[in-house]
Amino acid sequence: MPTAEVKTVIDAPVSEVWTAWDDFGQIDQFNPNLKRSFLIDNSASTGLGAQRQCDLADGKNHVKERIVEYVPERLMVIDIYDGTIPVKSAIARIAMVPLADGRTELTFRFSFVPKLGVFGRLLGPLMKRQIRKSIGQLVAANRRFVETRAMCKAA
Repeated sequence: MPTAEVKTVIDAPVSEVWTAWDDFGQIDQFNPNLKRSFLIDNSASTGLGAQRQCDLADGKNHVKERIVEYVPERLMVIDIYDGTIPVKSAIARIAMVPLADGRTELTFRFSFVPKLGVFGRLLGPLMKRQIRKSIGQLVAANRRFVETRAMCKAA
């Protein structure tokens, strides 16, 4: 299963970083890869089993996601279980570690199985590069979003 991973350090405590990710239906507030996101199927707003749909910025594609593992302020694992992208299945793992100086280490790992059988497996490395780029954009945007909110609170 191809996996792409991006790490960053955010200049904010883990509680503030977690708050941004934990607002599950509103990831479009900071994710530049999305046009919009919203909760589906009368979902809870967060926690184990919460579900959302993310409409991609291209205006054509979407994914449906649900939280399958949830440890507040530490870990959120999201199953991408349906959508129009060329991925049969995928798991996003968002882990946070508080650092001694009040900052947070964020690790975003995305593992996926491409559609299209053998052809999909051949495309896997190319897809992995594109996914890593998208994850990098997402993580950088989250860092800016959280740090800006933290500065506004401090002011």
